[in-house]
Parts: sequence; structure tokens; C-alpha cells
Amino acid sequence: MSFSAGLIRDFVNTYDVESDTDDLSSPADLFVWLRERDLIAPRDRATDDDLHTAHTLREALRAALRRERAHFPDLPLQVSAQADGGPDLVPAGSGVRGGLARIAAAAVGAGWDRLKVCAEGTCQWAFIDSSKNRSRSWCSMRVCGNRTKTRAYRARKRGSRRLQVSNTDTV
Repeated sequence: MSFSAGLIRDFVNTYDVESDTDDLSSPADLFVWLRERDLIAPRDRATDDDLHTAHTLREALRAALRRERAHFPDLPLQVSAQADGGPDLVPAGSGVRGGLARIAAAAVGAGWDRLKVCAEGTCQWAFIDSSKNRSRSWCSMRVCGNRTKTRAYRARKRGSRRLQVSNTDTV
């Protein structure tokens, strides 16, 4: 797992769709999250605007991980291109916006192609697909995969019962 992939996974997973809980519910939470990952300096402070930017970036990344067309609506993040040995995006700013720009720049880093969002609609948890053929669909086969497969099985069973009832032979 690359640092870039892990950073994006962790950032996207600050919002739990299933339980509707947000680890970034205040500017102070955003500061702590970025500081714990050395993305900002101890003297930096987050504002309500920074929090809004973080939420917008997070949901745009989640959409991109679902392989949907992601729109980054006028995020006030500055990133510059660098080509020392290959293309790379580098945050141009500092502070909280610079920390968020580092997360955005990580999207072009190694491991992006292995990042996915759980196919279970109620989950949407980001995960790194470490399977050999990159075919994983769920964050956890035991929970989300089982839920999805059980629902599909029950739907097929309901459909087959209807057919049995309507196909009675009378002699």
C-alpha cells in the first residue's frame, strides 16, 4: 500500500455513510486530523470555509473512487505540476488549504488504481483492493458482500416462488 492510497482512503472514510457520522464535524476536528498526519503545522488553524472545502473534496474523491465523473467545484486549493522523473502534483500553498491540497495531489500518486469504494450502496467505505486481479467489490466480504449476496438470493427466491404458484397444472 502506498502512502498516497492510504491517505486518500483514510480521508474519504472520515465520513461513515452507513451510520451518518463525520469525523470532520468541526474546524477543530479537521485541524486534528490533518495535524496527526503531519499535513499542517501546529500553528495552523482551520476555519469553517476550510471545513466546507474538506467536505467538498472528500465527496468528490468518493465519487471518483466510484468511477463516476467527479467534479471538483472550484475548490480553493493550489496545486502545481512538477515533472522531475515523472508527472507529479505538488501543493503550492501552506496551512490547512495546503494540507487539503496534499490530499488532492495524492490522487495522482501510486495506488490510485487500487482504491475503490464499497459496492454496497449503504456502505460506500473506501478500501484498497489488494487482490491480484483487482476484482474486489466490497470493503468486507463478511459484511457488505454477504449482505448484497443475501439480498440477491432472497430476491431470486421470491421470484421463483411466484413462478411456481402461477405454473400449476390442473388435470
